[in-house]
Parts: sequence; structure tokens; C-alpha cells
Amino acid sequence: MTYQSLSPFDGKLLESFDEITDASLETKLATAQSCFEIWRDTSYAKRAAIIDKAAHLLRDQADALARIMTLEMGKRIGEARAEVEFSARILRYYAENAERFLAPVKLDPVHGEAHMESGPIGVIFCVEPWNFPYYQLARIAGPHLMAGNTLVVKHSEIVPGCAVAFEKVLTEAGAPAGLYTNLLVSHEQSAQIIDDPRVKGVALTGSVAAGQSIAARAGRNLKVSSMELGGSDAFIVLDDADLDHTVPWAVWGRMYNTGQTCCAAKRFIVVESVYDVFLAKFRAGLEALEVGDPLDSATTLGPLSSEPALVQLVGQVDAAVSGGAKVLIGGKRIDRLGSFMQPTILTDVAPDNPAFRGEFFGPVAMVFRVKNEAAAIALANDSDFGLGGSVWTRDTARGARVASRVETGMMFVNNIDWSDAELPFGGIKNSGYGRELGDMGIQQFVNKKLVRTASMAAPA
Repeated sequence: MTYQSLSPFDGKLLESFDEITDASLETKLATAQSCFEIWRDTSYAKRAAIIDKAAHLLRDQADALARIMTLEMGKRIGEARAEVEFSARILRYYAENAERFLAPVKLDPVHGEAHMESGPIGVIFCVEPWNFPYYQLARIAGPHLMAGNTLVVKHSEIVPGCAVAFEKVLTEAGAPAGLYTNLLVSHEQSAQIIDDPRVKGVALTGSVAAGQSIAARAGRNLKVSSMELGGSDAFIVLDDADLDHTVPWAVWGRMYNTGQTCCAAKRFIVVESVYDVFLAKFRAGLEALEVGDPLDSATTLGPLSSEPALVQLVGQVDAAVSGGAKVLIGGKRIDRLGSFMQPTILTDVAPDNPAFRGEFFGPVAMVFRVKNEAAAIALANDSDFGLGGSVWTRDTARGARVASRVETGMMFVNNIDWSDAELPFGGIKNSGYGRELGDMGIQQFVNKKLVRTASMAAPA
């Protein structure tokens, strides 16, 4: 595996990083384990002082950190700054709330007294993707470090600069050696880490294939895991939707982060009475995007994260067309320097088309015409994924009813504000299992221990 900072805007190599040796990996794992033995007994207040300091540093360094992200994976600079700010909020959220979330819970047994207490389990191995280079790290660091665990982290090979920068922020905040360790490791070394008895849990955000592989290995080792995988979220437009409100969200929901988001709107399911008007407005919104340098705040369409990502996406569109889909707009790379893809709309995607059950990780939208609400729900549920989704209607009670019938981990009515520090994030089906963020996010890698005290007669 090659760890490289390679600009998708102009193809320039910014920096290369060497994988660590097996000897160095052993040292880092030993240090993480030694740190855990002390950190597990460190007070919440002392943990919070470090995590909150890291949040302040993220804010203070937001411009510099955002620039690294934009250079490495092409995220538009405004979105990059917002991601750094959100990452800081996540760290602060857990610094302020972890003790409350993990406080002992009193139970009421028939005899005596009992409570449940929460304790850390050890070193957690986290495998994280490139599409949100700091946010993905903050949402594991905030909860799991505040819970008393230590982390060893393999970040994506295309954002090593972001990985190094995030680790540096925690070090500057006073994190002891071994609390949070960035690992530039190979796939083979990753397998060794999962097998290592000092590692007690595994968290992954990534593809379905990666999830299947890593979850299987964690399972063979009887280690708890969480998997946040892909998605093909439905964007359901009902006959009474306010299109002036809906269409801007549709454009944003498909094009945020250049469409490279697990819970992005990907399948637009539109009731036939508003289909033609919605499609015309949606098309106009996509065609109005301005391609350019992601460091320029005026740019509204940045590059994909890498050249391989672009090649794969164009290949998926070509396969969809071979399977009978029609290209309304786009479908090709943009003829200019860099890894740019035309915003693309596909229609007439039949159930036997390979695109129907796949995931387009980029600016490609599938639009479906349906007869009514019931047909929209049925099509939304006809998916191997179940991460998020949304429904658009002037009747919020109707929207809530539809949301309850769609088989996903998250549903949004008249918005797709996917993530907040307080809100659990995660899915079902091929979108994985477990939850991140919110109260649920900190419970993923803790031991829930029952303690019972009672004066009872000895058993006969």
C-alpha cells in the first residue's frame, strides 16, 4: 500500500509516506496497551481537559487543516472548513457529556440492590475512509477516548497528511503517548492488528467489501465491532411536496462533497404528478454548478478524490447504460486537468440493471417515476442498503408516517441534515451495524457490568 498526498485537482504529488515496519507496529501497540492501563483509571475531568483542548486547537487551526484536506482529496474549501469546525464540536460534545452518558444506572431487583456500570475495554482498532478525513476521526476519538479506551487508527492511504495532522492536534492537546496512534500500515499488518490479543474492538467506516472482510476477521477473534458501510439513500418526493424547498435540497444532497458521501441522496423517487417539473428543476440545478479549483470559494463543483475513483465511477455509468439506463445529462469525465466528473442524471434504471442495487460514490443521480406514495415506499425499500433516506411533503404528519415505513437506520422529513453530535448515525442491511455519535456512540466499546448487592439466604 502506498500512502501519498496526491492532488486530484491537478495530479501533483505533494508528499509520500512510508509504511511502518513490523517492529515499529509492535512498539506502537505495546505503547497503546500501556497507555490504556493508566488512561482507564484517569478521571473524566482529566480526560475531558485533553479532548476539549483538542477541540479548541481544531478551531484555531481550521484554515490550515482545511487546506490539507482540500489539497489531498479535493473537498471544496468551504466544506472543508465546516468539517473541521464540526469535528471540534464532536470532541467538545463528548468532553462535556461522557461522564453523564456512562454514569451507573440503578436497577430494581426483587432482592437487594443492583446497578449497571460502564467501563472501557482496551485498545480499539479503527479503519477510516478519505471522504471526511477529520470528521471520521473525531467521531471515534471523542466518544471512545472519553470512555477510557485507547485508539490505534489506520486512515485512508490517500489522506495521510490529514491523518498525521489530526494525531498532532491530540498530541499538542496533551494526549499521552499511546492514547491515539496513527498507523501507516499495510492490509497485511491490519489483519495482524485485528488478531492481536491486546486489541479488544474494531471499528470500520468503508465499503461493503471492506466491512465483510474486517467484520469476519473480528468475528473469528470474538471481538466486538461496528461497521458503517455504504448507502444508496432514497429521496422520496411526494405529490404535495414544495418543490421550491425540495429541489435545492436535492441538488445539495446529491452534490455535497462532490457526491462522495455514504448517506447522500442517490435514488430520487418522484411521484408522477410532480415528476416532470421536479426533473426539469433538478437538472437545471446540476447544470448550474461551476467547476474549478476547490481552494477557490467560488467553485461549486470540485474534483473527485482521486483518479481511480473517477475511472471507477465512469465505468459504473457505462455499465448502467449498457444495462438499459438512459443518460439525461453528463455521464463522462470533464475534459480538463484533474479528476472531474460531469454531474450525471440516469433514468430508466430497471431492477435487472447492475446500477439498481449498486452505489454511485460521486455526482451521479438515479431518478425514478412512481405512481403514488405506496409505490415510492416499496421502491425505497427495494435496496440492499439501509443507511438513510428522506421524504418531502407539505404534510409533516404524512412525512413521518412514510419515514416510519422506510427500512433504514435514519430518515429525514423535509431535510437531509444527516449528522449532528447529538444524533446517532448508522444503518442496517448492507449499510452495516452499530451507531456512532450521540449517547449510543459512546456505548459501542464499553463493558456493561452488572453489580448486585444483597443479603440472601444461601442456596439449598
